Amino acid sequence: MLSREEFIKESLETNLFFQRIIKEHLYFYETSIAPFANDLILEASQLKMSLETLLDETINYAKGALSGNAIQASDFITAHTLQAEEANMKLTGVPVNTGITKNELSLESTLIPDYTDTLENAVIEINRKAYALLTDAIAYKNKLMTQALECKVFVCVYPEMLSHNLREEEHYLEILKALQEKTLPNNTVSDELKFWNHIMKDHAEFVDGMLDPTEKVLKQTAATTAKGFEMLVQESIQAANESQVVQKSTESTKNIRDYKHNTIVGLINCNIKSIIPPLLADHVLREANHYLKLLDKMKNS
Repeated sequence: MLSREEFIKESLETNLFFQRIIKEHLYFYETSIAPFANDLILEASQLKMSLETLLDETINYAKGALSGNAIQASDFITAHTLQAEEANMKLTGVPVNTGITKNELSLESTLIPDYTDTLENAVIEINRKAYALLTDAIAYKNKLMTQALECKVFVCVYPEMLSHNLREEEHYLEILKALQEKTLPNNTVSDELKFWNHIMKDHAEFVDGMLDPTEKVLKQTAATTAKGFEMLVQESIQAANESQVVQKSTESTKNIRDYKHNTIVGLINCNIKSIIPPLLADHVLREANHYLKLLDKMKNS
């Protein structure tokens, strides 16, 4: 059973990370679905805006309730998030609520956080709202994926990326279910390593596939990185030596984190030829930062 402080901190950190991730999934669909499927575009937009409203609320409750380490992990936002949002809006004409990111930039840690009954009840309500919106987002994702696979709609997103995003959302749902019971999912270290190493493998494959064929060096690095994480997935399943897999996963994730950082900078400066949206590059960078935060917890547990 989590203490009140643990419950509040775990809930806020989980929601600050995943709410932004899920609302960006919806933004990517909104900007990638063929224009004739206006009902699907509108549904994605409405879900995105609902998540934006909830994320802004979560940020306001998080002020003064987080540790410096949580904020400095750069998995909520990075130094490039605002630029990436602005670049995506310029390229697509589809709006992003950048005010949320500006609000999040004001997050600061406090030496004496006040974990009151009032804050606990507010966080319980945030978790409830997030669960409801996430359930709707998952239903939407399943509908979109079915229509895409049946060739009823064209969407400029790999079917495997739709599956990838769905796995992340189901993972978030599992965490929210546990948090509302004042606990955490009963996952082993091997389970977490398998899940996140698979996510990192997917990222490398997606980047490889979305880079222009002339970007041979970047593509080769992405392909090699994907193979490395594929091997780590197998090692995570076998789990003969968990601490060794944690260390190897940390080294590989730091490498892909640096690769993603260079990619987002290159995209914002228009120095890389690709079909990668700048916000997607920042999105996957945050996920690498999040995994590094989890790996650090594994090493210290």
